[in-house]
Amino acid sequence: MTRLTPSARPESALPQPPLGRLYDVGGRRLMLHRSGSGGPTVVFLPGAGLVGLDYLNTQSRAAELTTSVLYDRAGTGWSEEVELPRSAAEVTGELRDLLRAAGVPTPYVLVGHSLGGAYARHYTQRFPDEVAGLLLLDPFHEDLLDHTSQGVREKLEKMYRQDLPEATHEQLQQARDWATPFFAKWPAPVRRPLIEHHLATWRTGYYEARNVYDDVADELRHAPGLPDVPLIVLTALGYDATQARLWSEETLRENNSIKATLHKHLAASVPRGELRTLDDAGHGWLHEEQPESVLQAITDLLRRSAV
Repeated sequence: MTRLTPSARPESALPQPPLGRLYDVGGRRLMLHRSGSGGPTVVFLPGAGLVGLDYLNTQSRAAELTTSVLYDRAGTGWSEEVELPRSAAEVTGELRDLLRAAGVPTPYVLVGHSLGGAYARHYTQRFPDEVAGLLLLDPFHEDLLDHTSQGVREKLEKMYRQDLPEATHEQLQQARDWATPFFAKWPAPVRRPLIEHHLATWRTGYYEARNVYDDVADELRHAPGLPDVPLIVLTALGYDATQARLWSEETLRENNSIKATLHKHLAASVPRGELRTLDDAGHGWLHEEQPESVLQAITDLLRRSAV
């Protein structure tokens, strides 16, 4: 599939992150923030369109339990630019190198959201000895497209083949009006830079996800099966504003039903897998809409991985 580089943030404009630091990994600067102590280490893998600091509130609470890490993939957040989309192998190899460069000890409990859930699975498939547990937050599943309707497939294909137009002043103002109260829960030094970053780079998630239904899906299918590690899949079935703008209510119900079935099979693919359903959280921000459920799942995986 065509590889595109978002033009919203040229490399020369790469700013210092408001939290965390930049590490040199293979000649490329990548952002990582670490807090807490002990093990296993909890590592957050963002969904497409989100960045590491979007998980700061949950990451900070996990740091009260153990070492807790968030980061930005290359081409996203405060990490250095790279052509998008990328393969799962590129992303997971990069994460491994970053964690080593930052001296983050194994084993890891990986917390992967959406596209980040696919990457968390792929990391576990590639490096099973380094993973103590796996929490998947409404993760992408490689068989999702095969089970959806023809209309959904055609719309997705059309959507990912077109280039996104520039946002209008009115659209950016609407986004700012939404983001300002939403991000009020973030620490003051992080809040404004995070909002401004999202407004400036809103197309990045679209570019990053362009190969998820073909290339990344094939990588998941052809990788080894998941090892016998504790696994919790959180499926979000509540209202999501972004998805509501894309799909009709009927299509959303159908897609949620398919997703729930695939997540159930995924949880059952390992001996210690478990499915938990969130009826009052949407896909994009379930970690903020149901933070206690996410933190409880992390706590349970830390306990189970120690057994």
